[in-house]
Amino acid sequence: MNLNLSKVNMSKNLGIDLGTSNTLIYLAGKGIDLQEPSVAAVNSRTMQAIEVGDAAGLMVGKTAGELLAFRPIKDGVIADFDVTVDMLGKFIRKVTGPLFFNRPKVAVCVPLGLTGVERRAFEDAAAGAGARSVTLIEAPIAAAIGAGIKIGAPRGSFIIDIGGGTTEIATVSLGGIVASASVRTAGVRMDDAIMLYIKRRYNVSISPKTAETLKLRIGSVHPQTDVGSMEVRGKNTSGLPVTLTVTSADVRDAIGDAIEQILDGIRTVLEKTPPELCADIYDRGILLTGGGASLRGLPILLSQITGIRVTVADKPLQTAAIGLGRYIEHPERYPYLTQYKAK
Repeated sequence: MNLNLSKVNMSKNLGIDLGTSNTLIYLAGKGIDLQEPSVAAVNSRTMQAIEVGDAAGLMVGKTAGELLAFRPIKDGVIADFDVTVDMLGKFIRKVTGPLFFNRPKVAVCVPLGLTGVERRAFEDAAAGAGARSVTLIEAPIAAAIGAGIKIGAPRGSFIIDIGGGTTEIATVSLGGIVASASVRTAGVRMDDAIMLYIKRRYNVSISPKTAETLKLRIGSVHPQTDVGSMEVRGKNTSGLPVTLTVTSADVRDAIGDAIEQILDGIRTVLEKTPPELCADIYDRGILLTGGGASLRGLPILLSQITGIRVTVADKPLQTAAIGLGRYIEHPERYPYLTQYKAK
């Protein structure tokens, strides 16, 4: 009987990658069980969430009256605490069902360089959403575990995790972070840059969703990986609907500044990395994870800039969540991880 209860308890343990753009939840013993946009549709008067995730994502830019759809997490930091708790609680219950008798232990992925207050906000949000205990794990560590890197070994690994709100860059060795940078430029900032570029060059306004679609379908940061053009719809300065053809070169120009900020962060971390670990990195290469890792031409560009081989994780968007899952299933394998437990 005790063995069965143990299995039930373990099955409720969760790894949560609570990102600016997407939330992924790993259910112990099962795998990724939820992957939805980090969006909440709320009543603007009561600020209570009516829909979250996929359903709320469809409402962005289309709401009326008291309904408001938005991301409660911005640049990797909780911007609206109460809505985040409400959204996360609904996500957790989608995975676990009612939490009356079995609140889960939770590991949450967080950006590098958060202040104590910002860390505590993630702890409190997870606890408020139904977690029994909360462990915070920094994004590059979670991504490294998810990619199968033996982070406890005395050798250097270089991880670049490009999410929706932040780009996390780190040299990892002996289970810890040796050198790092957290750049608050990532997927959402690229979408904003595309919108601004189209507005300035063509006098056409497009939605954030359209900008994201352009980035995903034809976005490229290197001419060798251009894929042509795409027609999109927007409105002109008179407010009339128009159709516009946008090219891969347009998207590359639009996100150029954002990419340069990420490159600056990479250079900074490489400069801070000790020579012995740099030698390991040159031998082993750079690992790209996160949703932004799928941007066309990024491995080519980074390899040309750094002179180091660059590879993309098999499932870049899910890598950190998989790492969290491996931790919650076998925490004894990672005794060196710094843990922050919510009371």
